[in-house]
Amino acid sequence: MLKTMLGSFILKEKITTTEAKAKELKKISDRFFGRAIKAVSQKEKKDQLSAMRFLSSQLPRNIKVDQIKKIAEKFSAKTSGFTRIIKRGARRSDSAKMAIIEIIND
Repeated sequence: MLKTMLGSFILKEKITTTEAKAKELKKISDRFFGRAIKAVSQKEKKDQLSAMRFLSSQLPRNIKVDQIKKIAEKFSAKTSGFTRIIKRGARRSDSAKMAIIEIIND
């Protein structure tokens, strides 16, 4: 479930979900973005290819390697703090706490 959610998050850059899922997705996505930055900055082609294959295995098949590189280049100056969680009210149907998670664009 989180693999698919991470793929949607990377494509849309902002999703609405429950607070608990948003907190878990933040952990996973921050690690993913950190690894993507390290992968792009690898000097040897062999190491970069290996890292990109690992990252693409963590995502659904509809996410391409070019999108991973684009994200890594976008955050190349940062070391952490790639995402933000904004808390919203409760969902109407079951009163679950909702939140918006988004990629910070600075």
